[in-house]
Amino acid sequence: MLNISNNQLHKTVDLIKFKSGERVFKHSYYKNFNRFLIVFSIIGVIILFLPWTQNITGRGNVTTLTPDQRPQTIQSPIPGRIEQWYVREGDFVSKGDTIMKISEIKSEYFDPNLVQRTAAQRDAKAQSVGSYSEKVNALNRQIIALSNERNLKLEQAKNKLIQSRYKVESDSIDLEAAITNKKIAKLQFDRTVTLQEEGFKATKDVEDKRLKLQETEAKLISQENKLLASKNEVINAQVEISRVNASYADKISKAQSDKFTAQSSQFDTEAQVSKLDNQYSNYQMRNDLRFIKAPFDGYINKAIRGGVGQTFKEGEALVGMMPAQVDLAVETFVEPIDLPLIKIGAKVRVQFDGWPAIVFSGWPDITYGTYGAEVVAIENFISDNGKFRVLLAPDQDDFDWPKDIRAGSGAYTMALLEDVPIWFELWRQLNGFPPNYYQPKNTTNSKKK
Repeated sequence: MLNISNNQLHKTVDLIKFKSGERVFKHSYYKNFNRFLIVFSIIGVIILFLPWTQNITGRGNVTTLTPDQRPQTIQSPIPGRIEQWYVREGDFVSKGDTIMKISEIKSEYFDPNLVQRTAAQRDAKAQSVGSYSEKVNALNRQIIALSNERNLKLEQAKNKLIQSRYKVESDSIDLEAAITNKKIAKLQFDRTVTLQEEGFKATKDVEDKRLKLQETEAKLISQENKLLASKNEVINAQVEISRVNASYADKISKAQSDKFTAQSSQFDTEAQVSKLDNQYSNYQMRNDLRFIKAPFDGYINKAIRGGVGQTFKEGEALVGMMPAQVDLAVETFVEPIDLPLIKIGAKVRVQFDGWPAIVFSGWPDITYGTYGAEVVAIENFISDNGKFRVLLAPDQDDFDWPKDIRAGSGAYTMALLEDVPIWFELWRQLNGFPPNYYQPKNTTNSKKK
């Protein structure tokens, strides 16, 4: 009461008679209250000097340590239509189990015997390749035979040329002999005529020598004709050699042309066979793609394309799966101002949504319901939410994470930094200063090593 009224109540009414007044206005009350204030102040001062662990808090969610263990969707590499489902949502499937069957919607793949027909075309083309190969071998043999025959013909023509040349030499010698005989016969005739004029020879002897002279002249002319005939045979032999070369060159060139044509057809057919082999393999693989199979052991999360008869495009998601065996991790986000304080290997406390916990952010030792983690990756580029993403893995030196945690659950994280007094932390918070720069001990040791 302020006692500003002219009618003061405590002068007309004795308040000590009442129990509440007796408790308030007794001197022992002030003593107890003062003791309480003193004890509270001492305890407050002591608390200000207690250690406080600086930390960086953040919100995140449970994920997996490696990308291949995260929830995935199965896409169809070909367009099609759903024909039959073999699983339900929530079912466990092993790697290679069939999830659904689809059918073709493109007209060029409607033929149910497309693979067999393509194989038959490929086999027929392969036989054509064999036929062309045999034709090339036959033409090679023909070319070899023509070459051998040409060589024999050339040898025969060359031998004939040599014989003709020898005959020319023989006829030349005979011609020289005929000329010599003619000269001798002419000398004998002239001598006989002279002796006949002198009376030593008879007219008959002159006639005989004249006849002999005429015979030698006839033989000389005949021998000249033979020599010309022999020379003509040499020319004919040379012409025959040229004819043989030209004739067999034409035949061999034609055979080689046929060979190259056969080889060209063979190579073209081999290219067609390779193309048909490729089509055959593609058709076989496309038939296998009509059955959507599980790429790993896991659970069917959601049928994105439900029902039967629905059509879809290639690359469109059909069903979502979650791997069965995963290494859980937590992805959290920190402010850019706190990023320099986060290091690889730093210790972090994690509270999972849905799990009871008593959290004292500054005293992690007395916190209950949180689990240990350590930083394994820090994103180098800022995320869309304006923060940097940090990936946390379970701390091997702490308690195991709960087995019932699922990927996608929320998590509250506290990155533990340096221990400071509470008064320093209050002063830092009031002034808006960032936490002290902190370097984890394991990171320092690894750098020294």
